[in-house]
Amino acid sequence: MNQTAPLAFIDVARRHAGRIALVGEDGQVFSFEQLDRQRIEAARALIALGVQPGDKVALWAQNCAEWVIAALGVLSAGAAVVPVNTRMKGNEVGYVLERSGARVLFSAGRFLDQYYPEVLAPHRPKSLETVVVLRDARAGDLDWAGFLARAEGVPAPAVEQRTAAIGPDSLMDVIFTSGTTGRPKGVMTSHGQNLRTIAEWSRHMGLVPEDRYLVVNPFFHTFGYKFGWMAGLFAGAMVLPHAVFDAAALMRRVAQERISVLPGPPTLFISILNDPQRGTADLSSLRATITGAAAVAPALIERIRAELGFKVVLTGYGLTESCGVVSLCGPGDDAETVALTCGRPLPGTEVRCVDGDGKPVPAGEAGEVVVRGYNVMQGYLDDAKATAETIDPQGWMHTGDIGILDARGYLRITDRLKDMYIAGGFNCYPAEIERIIAGHPAVAQVAVVGVPDERLGEVGKAFVVPRPQAQLDGKDLIAWCRDNMANYKVPRFVEVVASLPTNAAGKVLKFELRKAG
Repeated sequence: MNQTAPLAFIDVARRHAGRIALVGEDGQVFSFEQLDRQRIEAARALIALGVQPGDKVALWAQNCAEWVIAALGVLSAGAAVVPVNTRMKGNEVGYVLERSGARVLFSAGRFLDQYYPEVLAPHRPKSLETVVVLRDARAGDLDWAGFLARAEGVPAPAVEQRTAAIGPDSLMDVIFTSGTTGRPKGVMTSHGQNLRTIAEWSRHMGLVPEDRYLVVNPFFHTFGYKFGWMAGLFAGAMVLPHAVFDAAALMRRVAQERISVLPGPPTLFISILNDPQRGTADLSSLRATITGAAAVAPALIERIRAELGFKVVLTGYGLTESCGVVSLCGPGDDAETVALTCGRPLPGTEVRCVDGDGKPVPAGEAGEVVVRGYNVMQGYLDDAKATAETIDPQGWMHTGDIGILDARGYLRITDRLKDMYIAGGFNCYPAEIERIIAGHPAVAQVAVVGVPDERLGEVGKAFVVPRPQAQLDGKDLIAWCRDNMANYKVPRFVEVVASLPTNAAGKVLKFELRKAG
């Protein structure tokens, strides 16, 4: 097996040169041979911009062909990819760029009713040298064509030399994940461990060159990046990026392009199943999917199979710190197993549920989920303390999730990462949200918890104590939050309270707030 992403792509491009690799929503079509030429051109342009091996290059844009080409170029130049959430606000993006030391940023232009470089401008760190606007660039900004034109000054052999110097232990990406400290941490993973994890995921899904893979999961997330376009291309399949989820548009594209693979969070399938146009949509080409990121009802798994026609419906469990996957169900598992468990650990890895002393608990008993194996991250970027707190001296990564391993070795998650909740497939960390809300001039104290929501699984509810003599309105605070944090983080409910329940040490008792919520 090829041990680096560029070599894996070069190999598949040679074997499937004339096959279609990438189809954009705007009608762009690239064969594997054409995509390989684009990869080399992007890498040459990056070298012309001064990108060195080991540098970080950020991508903050919607799912599109240019994102894929840019990322392949970054990896081929020996640099590491830093995907950035398109829902983040300027200050949040500025922090990720500064923390990663990214020298180049590939940015969306006009997207989600805003111009991304303009949103970033007040928060742009000095370390960021170049911004390339992938689409809809304004006059004066460096656009995609202008970026590719820089390739003329760099010969193709320079890319070959860079690619040859990359090894399986070379840094492939840094993906920022929020944490209980309230500040995002950069998760570092290497080429070799990612390729092995992607190959195992693809084997479970049964990906083949004949597949047509519609990727609606965002490229800034491991689901859309590693197990989206990358898994699809490395399997020799046709990859079709999709920028914004809309059930009707998605069903039209499934019918027109004869899509066979369509993963997504439960909300995606609930929206399709409930859409009035589903009855007239031709979804007969759908073959395989995997869902997760929230509690899944067995009835939903049955409906995905029976009403949408999927032959393969899987669920799994993973973290950014585990290259995205810890465990997966198999295609032969029944609906109840798929819905109520996260499958078995990846072959070659170990998963335990342990007590407070780190000792394994018996099968069927709850304990903290710990993971050891090739999929465990290299560590957090420039944060040895946080790394040591997460990965113990024996190599076990402590997830903070509570789970149960049954007698068959199937894992079931029973509680979330400390106080984390998942809204529509996005991980929401109350500490981070609370830190931002605490900056509101009328807020004295705040605690955020997840509460059930029929459509999104969970949403945030903020319990807020106002400052003395301050007037605080829940709707106004929600509007303020929308201006200061990514939309999925914004609490959907605000309750103004006189005080928060605490224990003797002054720690907020969130379980009481969840009961009240």
